[in-house]
Amino acid sequence: MAYKFVDNYREKGARKQLVKHLEKRGIEDKNVLRAIAKVPRHFFFDETFWNQAYRDIAFPIGDGQTISQPYTVAYQSELLHVKQGDKILEIGTGSGYQSCILLELGADLYTIERQEALYNRTIQVLPYIGYKPNFFLGDGSKGIPEYAPYDKIIVTAGAPFVPDAMLKQLKLGGLLVIPVGDENSQKMITILRVGENDFERIVLDTFRFVPLVGDKAW
Repeated sequence: MAYKFVDNYREKGARKQLVKHLEKRGIEDKNVLRAIAKVPRHFFFDETFWNQAYRDIAFPIGDGQTISQPYTVAYQSELLHVKQGDKILEIGTGSGYQSCILLELGADLYTIERQEALYNRTIQVLPYIGYKPNFFLGDGSKGIPEYAPYDKIIVTAGAPFVPDAMLKQLKLGGLLVIPVGDENSQKMITILRVGENDFERIVLDTFRFVPLVGDKAW
């Protein structure tokens, strides 16, 4: 597959403006903001739509999926409190943009995508632009138990409930960030594993994600 990626002063300037916008919306984590400033979001768009890349909107990427709006990516990333070397499971690779942000934050990233066309595209694009997570094709609602436990798990699609499989794959002290609700609206939830069968849950703001599809979801 041939790619033509250009990241010039215009795009870099647009990212700086996006960072200022995210700060105004309440994103405070400087590491997250630095990652947003570094990752070229327009690389995840068809070149025809590069002028849309630094707007704070979600955008279709094919196969019924979207690249999440920058605020949502920053919000979830901030909630994760990523530390260098954290073993993180990402449910829903999608375009790979969120993956790149997590890698910039220092994650040891395992990412899974169920849409084969998206998976095939992303496993070529990300290494091409310098990012190399551990890629998997499959049903993310089940997690990836063979590589568990994880320090953090992030779900980038709306779930009808919290799958038990994800809770079981968290380390003691591990954190899950997941949007839960119906197909039109979800609440962002953080879940901290404080014991073998004990979890602390916090319900946060309302978002709208594409549905999490799988045996343990929709």
